[in-house]
Parts: sequence; structure tokens; C-alpha cells
Amino acid sequence: MERRGRMGLAAPPTSSPPSSSSSSPLLVLLVLSLLGTLVTTLEVPLDLPQPPTITLQSPKDYIVDPRENIVIQCEAKGKPHPRFSWTRNGTHFDIDQEPKVTMRHNSGTLVVDISGEKAENYEGVFQCTARNEHGTALSHNIAIRQSRSPLWSKEKIDPIVVQEGVSLVLQCQPPVGLPPPVIFWMDNNFQRLPQNSRVSQALNGDLYFSNVRKEDTRSDYICYARFPHTQTIQQKQPITVKVLNLDAINETMADFYNETDLFSEAPADDRKPTFLIPSGASSTQLVLRGQVLELECIAEGLPTPQVSWTKVGGDLPTKRTSFLHHQKTMSIVNVSESDAGEYRCSAKNQLGSAHHNIRVTVRAAPYWISGPPRNLVLAPRETGVLTCRASGTPKPSIAWSMNGIPVENSIDDDPSRRVEDDSVIFTEVQPGASAVYQCNVSNEYGYLLANAFVNVLSEPPRVLTQAEKVYQVIRHHRALMDCASFGSPIPKITWFKDGSSSTLDGEPYVIHDNGTLELHVAQALYSGKYTCVARNSLGTYENHVYLEVKDPTRIMRQPEYKVVQRGMSAVFECKVTHDPSLLPTMTWLKDNDELPDDERFIVDSDTLTIAEVTEGDEGVYTCIMNTTLDHDSASAELSVVERPDPPTDLELTDKKERSVQLTWTPGDENNSPIEKFLIQYEDSLHHRGHWHNLTEAAGTRTTANLPLSPYAHYTFRVLALNTVGLSRPSAPSRMYKTEAASPDENPTGVHGSGTEHNNLVISWKPLKGIQANGPMLKYKVMWRLKDVDTDWTSVVVANVSKFVVSGTPTFSPYELKVQALNKHGSGPEPAVARGHSGEDLPVAAPDNTQVLVLNSTLVEVHWDPVSLKSIRGHLRGYKVYYWRELSLHKHNPRHVEKQILDFSGNHTHGMVPGLKPSSHYSLNVRVYNGKGEGPPSPSQMFETPEGVPGIPSFLTVSDPGLDSLTLEWGPPKDQNGRLTGYTLTYQPVNSSNEPGPAKELSLGPNETNVTLPHLKYSTRYKFYLSAKTAKGAGPAIPQEAVTIMDEVASVAPSFGNVSSVPGVEGPVISWEYSGPERKVYLEYVLKNSGGEEQEEDEKVVWQKEYVNDSQGVVLRGLKEGLVYRVRVVAEGLDDQSPHRSEEIVVTVPAMTSRQVDIATQGWFIGLMCAIALLILILLIICFIQRNKGGKYPVKEKEDAHTDPEFQPMKDDDCTFGEYSDSEDQKPLKGSRTPSSGRTVKRGDSDDSLVDYSEGGGDGQFNEDGSFIGQYSGKSIGRDTVQGEGPESSEAPSPITTAMNSLNSFV
Repeated sequence: MERRGRMGLAAPPTSSPPSSSSSSPLLVLLVLSLLGTLVTTLEVPLDLPQPPTITLQSPKDYIVDPRENIVIQCEAKGKPHPRFSWTRNGTHFDIDQEPKVTMRHNSGTLVVDISGEKAENYEGVFQCTARNEHGTALSHNIAIRQSRSPLWSKEKIDPIVVQEGVSLVLQCQPPVGLPPPVIFWMDNNFQRLPQNSRVSQALNGDLYFSNVRKEDTRSDYICYARFPHTQTIQQKQPITVKVLNLDAINETMADFYNETDLFSEAPADDRKPTFLIPSGASSTQLVLRGQVLELECIAEGLPTPQVSWTKVGGDLPTKRTSFLHHQKTMSIVNVSESDAGEYRCSAKNQLGSAHHNIRVTVRAAPYWISGPPRNLVLAPRETGVLTCRASGTPKPSIAWSMNGIPVENSIDDDPSRRVEDDSVIFTEVQPGASAVYQCNVSNEYGYLLANAFVNVLSEPPRVLTQAEKVYQVIRHHRALMDCASFGSPIPKITWFKDGSSSTLDGEPYVIHDNGTLELHVAQALYSGKYTCVARNSLGTYENHVYLEVKDPTRIMRQPEYKVVQRGMSAVFECKVTHDPSLLPTMTWLKDNDELPDDERFIVDSDTLTIAEVTEGDEGVYTCIMNTTLDHDSASAELSVVERPDPPTDLELTDKKERSVQLTWTPGDENNSPIEKFLIQYEDSLHHRGHWHNLTEAAGTRTTANLPLSPYAHYTFRVLALNTVGLSRPSAPSRMYKTEAASPDENPTGVHGSGTEHNNLVISWKPLKGIQANGPMLKYKVMWRLKDVDTDWTSVVVANVSKFVVSGTPTFSPYELKVQALNKHGSGPEPAVARGHSGEDLPVAAPDNTQVLVLNSTLVEVHWDPVSLKSIRGHLRGYKVYYWRELSLHKHNPRHVEKQILDFSGNHTHGMVPGLKPSSHYSLNVRVYNGKGEGPPSPSQMFETPEGVPGIPSFLTVSDPGLDSLTLEWGPPKDQNGRLTGYTLTYQPVNSSNEPGPAKELSLGPNETNVTLPHLKYSTRYKFYLSAKTAKGAGPAIPQEAVTIMDEVASVAPSFGNVSSVPGVEGPVISWEYSGPERKVYLEYVLKNSGGEEQEEDEKVVWQKEYVNDSQGVVLRGLKEGLVYRVRVVAEGLDDQSPHRSEEIVVTVPAMTSRQVDIATQGWFIGLMCAIALLILILLIICFIQRNKGGKYPVKEKEDAHTDPEFQPMKDDDCTFGEYSDSEDQKPLKGSRTPSSGRTVKRGDSDDSLVDYSEGGGDGQFNEDGSFIGQYSGKSIGRDTVQGEGPESSEAPSPITTAMNSLNSFV
């Protein structure tokens, strides 16, 4: 319900009505109009009295299906519930007189049963009336019309014969239906006929041809009409069209056709456009506001004209304008008055243009300006206004009614009511003035009917919003908390937060007229409890709601664009954060639709995996994270790529002697652009079956000019390359053969060198078969001495790669040439190459060899170069040979092993590193060429100075003591001079591997051991020993060792104050301990458990109680009244003996309360005797039962069993026992008697069949001793007593009797 604003003009009850002279009616109307803009929507609770309100009604124009019942809806609410009645065509419709018409219970809806009736019998204009004691509401007029889908009239349609190029119209003329049918053209196969700018369907359904062509000839142009209400389709008879071309017909036939005048026009030529519809230069069209404006222009001409649209003197509304039927129809939706004006359609082709202007007039049926009148709820003596503000073209008239009766005809002339044009003004209304007012707005194009009631009530406020409602909103979003209220007079709404007495007014809060509290930007600090209070003059009402501000849902890692090769996997990631109190739901979409139902699509918590992708998987994938409050989404595209398809349609054109043009058609790129084409060839004449790369072409090219060689049989193929890889090769082209010719090129890589000192080997890289240019390929080899004016010596050789010239001088320079020859001539003049004849060993050694000693391991060697003539070849370099003769401080033999350093190139000096200090060396230098080394230079001797010594050969620790140890070592293997002594450095290391202070000790060169005194006991030390010469100390050898603790303590005991005090659970032993050991425990033994001699022999067994790191423990488990010896022990490190404290004597006191020894009680002794007697009886029974089985023949069968599967099974370990025939009653191996006293028969006797009975109760014997039952081999369960079972009828066994007796006794 709608309620006026809070700025009401309600006067106090004691005030008198204002006189007409004191206020102007115009002023009152102005104020009340202002109030009309401040009304708010209020819902009157249904438990309060109120006039009827129509809530549901059928549409004004109601077309019904004649095959279904007619349902005319009319629903209303009110208090009390309204009663309903109907009129038909302006007169009362008596439902009781219509047996086929019923009205639904508590409703005004009519249901017409048309079975056996015609729906057209109920056509007419119906109106529903809903009334109660407070007023009467009316529905709008409902025009009931039956839908109609008439059949097409039977007609015979003659074939249409037209000349090619003329225009043609195929008329549809569907039957008139209600509503109008939907028209479309199809063929006999129910396929839509193709339409384009030349052929299109008009709005009236006719098919227009701007010009006809030969392909328009067909016999199945069929127009279909679909009637939407009845869902039926009607078909027109097929139309045959035959298009003829006179140029293709002989003159006789042309004359015949001309004489018979089958053509309505002369032969068609190219022509400028003219309009088929609309006709003339201009036309007009009327359209109503809010409807769709459709303007149509169809032109004919040859060539086909193109149609365009403009608005004269204005612009088209682009957002509401669309063009249909290939620009021939312009549609403007939701037409307004601004769309009126003149529109122009233009048709153009190469020969000219045509124009047509359409003047559009816009009219408007009545429409609401600010909505229909709002219901008015007033308290007694309040003032209000009902406003019916509408417009239309032409301007509509407004008529007011009260409870369905025109106001001017109302019998109660209410002085508080006054009608002013489109408003009804109420001044100081009185109780009982409630009524329903109808506003009827109409013009020639339609009408509007609205109901609005005035309800006079006195009600205290109430809040209609749910109490304790929780509003959840996302941070930074808008928050709205409702406080829908009702009261009369209208309540005033105030808001409070968290029990505060301050009203919420101003930023960041906004209170709307309907009481809703708004926060433009919600923050976490705004969470809490909110209270809305509704007040009027009759009371106050409170309601509490809660606001929770949640963190937004955000996609932190969005899926990324993927390019995946077909057959591979694609993985999209979508990592999301959200408020932890909200339950998220992840959804994946493909192209804004559900994912395909395919097991290849695997959705995990934050990923989507598509396995073995195909082309059909391409698209846009969207991950959507939804919560109950918000969502976030992100999309990424998947492109599936593959190697391109191979090119096709290879064709050779422009064939020449040395070139050919190759064209091809590219294959499918498979979503990856082709980067280039690779063109290959096969020469079946020289290298059949082998393809060679010839050239490449850009990915945008489809042709290539290919260079060719003579004397070849070419076949070409093309491969395409994209980012994925190369395509498969195309099919080969046709073979192209080239004619032979003389060679175009000579061999490359001509080289001359000798294998002997008196020869010259000339070599080259032979031409390939396709380079020969013809048959009978040969080579002309030419040579001569360089810088000597002589003629070329030449020889022609076969297709080989080298030629040897003998008798040449040693290492002489030559000029060389090799020329290609074939049957058709020689190749071009070859280039001159250079080479040398064979080398020989050098004949001279380097002179003036000198050695410069730089340090104890490095010397520098100098020499004079050897002349090039003496080298007799290419200089490769010099080699330095050196060797160690002896050490200056060792009586070692001479060393003859030589070492070599190679200095390539023309060097005259070099460094010799890695020498031994304090040594005698010798060296010489030799030159070498490609053939080998020359003679050595005279040997030079030199001496290296002393150096620092090497590491001592070993360092060991011996005789470790409590505070000392001995180190032993050996001298360095490489002394590198005369030793001058040793340096020993050592330092302690704690348990954290942190070193202590270091000490250094100098030792003589001849010493090989030293004893270090005054060390700390049980301490780890690190030692470093290095040797020295005059040059300094060499590297040190490391070692570690640990001192030990002396077994006979020479220091004060580590334990002190070992004592014992009595405790509740046992004596409490405490002590003090300061040693390094951490594994401490107590040892105790009875004081009389052994003498001193036994203790010394270590025969006394001490009990241990570990105490970890504590220094006190309760010694539990000692017997009362006994005396114990106790001591504390700390285990030593490594192999050291444990350290023990002095012994103390601990006496455990006896219990003060009287203790009863159960072993001395008479009842216990009697019980034990009874149990022993029962066990004896059981043994006797077992003995009897075992001997009983020997007289049955089954015994022999059991003896014959050797299969281990038939052996009795042990109960303990599930293994098989053994059979026994002994009668000494010893238990069988593997058998046992359960603790319950029941005898397990398995293993008692090897001839008993009880073992093989099912459940122990099925095995029985006949009088002749034969076995009855199943010989199954199943064992008796532990809880199964012999003789029990569902089919057993025997007396209880002795075992059972004994067990029962025992159980009773116990």
C-alpha cells in the first residue's frame, strides 16, 4: 500500500475546519500536490480493515486457445476478504445460470469448460468487481477472443515464366488469423530459401526479387504460415518459377515466345533502381508511442541496388535502431514522440539511384507520468490527496469513480472530498470514509483504469521487518537495512546502533522515507546491532537487526590465455580468496555455458584440467567463485593448435631451362599462422628417393620461382611451418626434366699437400650429381711451381677427388687448378689455389738455449729460432724436453723420465712450471713440422732453490692418559729442501665444537714423537703439525684425540651426599653429582643376597633404575620389611669404566596395618585341592576316550593319509601336528588344552573322527561302528563343547559334566 509522506496536514482534534475564505483552493491543491511527491509505499497488514485491491487480472486483449478451457483471472485482497461478481458486455454475468462456468473458491477467477461447447460462444468484454464493506474495486475490461488459424484456400497456381534480369514478386497472401501468422518461405525439403540483398521477404510475407537469375528456377517456392497460439503451420501450394535467357534460345523459339507474349516486358537490360514498395515518391505511417516502428523499402534494378536509410533533418537513434532483411527494413524499438519526422530510403546501383520519403506520425495511448494513483491511508482528521497523473496524444480525458460509481453520481456528497481535475482532495477525513476510487484515463488510442483506496484507520506503529534479522554485506558495498513499518498516523523512524542513545543521522548513514537505513560504503567497523524505532501519537515499536560486513571474494590468480597443441593437456588456474565465514562454490563455464559432460574435463579446488585437447575444446573458459553474498569471475581463452595441414594442388608453370614457377594451395593453419613454406626437390636421375631442401617462401606466399640445374629429373613438394612444427609433405608435383649442359661450376676445396717428401697430392671436393649438368663428368687437374715462369702441367682424370704428382722437390710451393668437364663441354675458368709438396724432418736444432730460474718451481727458457729452410716444412712449433736429475737432499738415483712442453707457432721462449724445489734438472729444445721433430739442442742443466716442505707423511696419537698423550709422525715425503724443524699447534674443543685457546710447540727436525702433559681429562683436542725449511712452514696435517679418565680416581669423588628418606610409595634416594657423564642410574640389591666374596667375583645381580638427568628418585617395588644396598652409577664415556658412589643401606619398613596372607587361608587351600582333583578326573576321561577310538576301521584310513593337508592343526601357531599311536597318554605335539577347561579333541587321538565332524555335533556312530555324518576335516571351534549342536540328541559328555561342576564350584 502507498502512504503519503510524513509532512501531513493533520490538524489537532480540537481545531475547527478551516473556512473557505481563509485558504485558496489553488493553494491547497499546490500543497497537496507537493505531498503527493513525498508519499512512500506502505503495506497495510492484512489483519487490519482495508478496502479491496485487485492483485491479478487477465490482460485486456485475451486471445484464448479454442482447444483449452478458458481461464479469466481476477484475484483481490482486502479485510474482510472481498466478494466477486462479473459483467459481460456491460451487463451482469450470472454465473449460476451458466453450467459450464465456475468461479474458484475465495477468488474471482472464472473457469469456462468448453468441452462440448464452442469457445466463440464466450467471446465478449468481461469485467470483474471485488467488494467488501469498505469499498469496491474494478478490473479493466478483458476482451475475450478465440484464436483462429484458418486453412489456405484451394487454388491452382500456374507456373511463372520470366526473362532473366527482370524483377519478380511471389505473393503469399496468408489467411487472416488471430493473432496474425508468422510467414516464412521454404522448399520441399523444409529448408529455408536463401535470402540476400537481391531476394528478400517483405513485411507482408511476399517474396521479392530485385532481379531474377537462372539459378532462381525451381518448382518448390512454398509459403508457410505459422499460427503461434494453436502452434499450427499452414502451407500454400508450391509456386513454380522458370527463368529463361533469350540469348540461349534460337530465333524460332524466341519469335514463338514473343508472339505468345509470355513475357510481360522486353528483354531485360541493366537499369537504375526503382521501388517496388512503397509506391510513389513519398508515403506516411502512423505509430504509437512505445511500439516498434518498421519502415520498408524494396527496390528492383540491375545490378542489384543497395538500400540505405537516413532521417531528414536529424539523426537515427542508433541504440534503438536495427536493419533487417538486408537493409530493406529499418526497425526502431520503444518509439517516442522524438522519433516523429521524415525518413528517407535510398536505393543505388552503378546506373543511378532512387529515393522515397516516409513521414512518420507518433501518437500515444494514455500512459502514466509518475505511475498510477497510490493507495492512501489516513488517520481521522488527516488530509490527503489522490493523484491520477497521465498523458497521451491526443490529450486524454480523466474520469473519477468511487466504488465503481462516477463521483458526480455518488449519493453521499462528502464535504471532506473535492475533485480537482486529475486529483481528489480529502480534508479532515472522518472514520467510515474508506472507499475505493477508480481513475479512468482515455483517448482514441486506448485507456487506463486504476484503483486506489482511501483507508481511514487509527493504529499504533508496528515494524513489519523480521525481528533479529541478520544482514550480510560485502566490504565497500552498499548496505541497506529495512525498517518497513505501518501505523496511522504514519510512524516516524529513528535508528540506533549497539545500544547507543544517539540517533544515526548524517554521514555515513542515510535514512530513506520508507525507513530503510543505508550505508553507501560498508566497512568492518560498521558491523553490529542496529535498532529501528517507529513512533506515532498512539505508541512506540522497536525492532533489532544485525549487520555483518564480510571480506570480498577475489580471484588472486586468474586463468591465463593458453595455446595448447592438440592431444596435450591444458591447465587453467583460478586461485581465490574469500571471507572464511562464507561458503564458496567454484563453477567453470565454457563459452558462458556449462562444461561438456566429458571425463577429460577434471575440476579440482582451484584448477581446471582438460586432457587430450581437441579442436572442439577451443573457447573462452570462465571460473566463477560464488558465495551467498558476492562473486568474482575471470576468463581466459584456449586455442588449440596443431601443425598445419599439408599444402595441396601443386602446379608447375612458366617452365624454362633454368627455372620453373611452383604454385600451391595452403592447408589449414590449425590456429597457428604459417610462418614459412619449405620447398624440397627429388632428383630421380641422380639420387632417387632422397629429398633435398631447395628454397623457402614466406607464410603469406603461395608461389615461388625455383632455380633449376641442367640434366635433372625434378619432383617438388611443399611443407608448411608454424609455431608447432612442420606439416606433413604435400603430394609430389609432376616431374620436370631439364636438358644437359656444360658444367656451371668447378670443384671447391682445392688443396695441395704431400704425403711423402717427394710428392704432391692435389685434392678437391667433387661435384654432386646434379651439379654435373650432364653425363661423363671428369676433372682437369693443373699444377706448376710457384714463382717460376713455367707452363701448367695438366691431366684429365675421372670423377675422383684427388691426384698424386710424384718426383717433386721437398716442400716447394705450387699453384693448383681443377676444372670440371662433361660430355657437353668444360666448366668456367677455375680459380688458382696454392699448396706445398711433401715435408721432411727438420735438419737443425735451436741455438743459444738459456734457462732463467724464477723460483723453486718455475723457470723461463729462451732459444733462437731455426731457419725456415732447415725446417723443411710448415713450422708447427717448438718442444721443450726436461727431466729431474736428482734431489739436493736425497740420495736418490737419477731420474730419466722426461716431460714435454709444446709451444705451438713461432715462439722463442716459454715458461716451464711444476718443478720440484731443491733439485737438479736438464732440458733441451727441438723444432717440429708436419712431418716430425728435428734434432735436440744441447742440454742445459739448472738447479731449483729450496721451497716449503710438503705435509708430514702421518700423525698418530698413542698412549692416551688422564692428562697426557703421545703424538707420533713421519717426515714429509716431499721435503723440498733441508728440514729445520716442526711446529705443533693444539687446542681443546668443547661439546659444541667450539675451539679453546691454542698452544704452539716447536720441535726439532729429527724428532718424530712428543708427549704432551698437563692436559684436561676426558677432553677432545685438535692437533696441527707442519714441517719447516729455510723457506718457511709447509701445510699442516690435522688430528684429533680425547683424553680419558683414570679408572682409579685420583681426584675427589664425583658423587656426594647420597641419602635416603622414607616415602609413601617407597624410599626417596637423592644425591649430588658434578661429573660430565649424563647416563646415571641406581643399582640396588638385598643386603643378604651375597657375601663380600661374591661381590668381588661379580656374582651378585644388581637391579637397575634409570633416572636420566634428575638427582632424586622414588625407588618403587621394594618389599616391606627387607634391607637393601643402594648406590648411584654414572656410565663413563667410550670404553671408560662406570663411576659409582658409595653404597648406602636402605631399610623398607613393614606395613603397620594387619595383612592377610592368602596362601595360609583354609578356603584357598580347599579350592586348590578341588581344582587339582577335577584336573585328574579330566585326564582319566581323556585317557579313556582316546583308547576308545582304536576299534574303528577309520583308524586305518587315517594311518594311510600322508597328505599334509590332513594333518591335525595346532591351535597355537596354525601349523600341523603329528599323529601318535603311543598309549602313554602324552599330549601330541602341537595340541593344547584351553584355559576354559574344554578339551580340544584335535590331536587327542589319531583314530577319532570327532576332528572331522561339522561343528562337533554332527558326527555320530551307528551300532555297527560306522560313521554317520560328513567327513569334512573341519576343526571344532574353541567355544564348542563336544556333543553340543542343533541336531545332537546324545547325553552330555563327561567333559561337559566336569566343566559344569567346575563352574558351579567356582
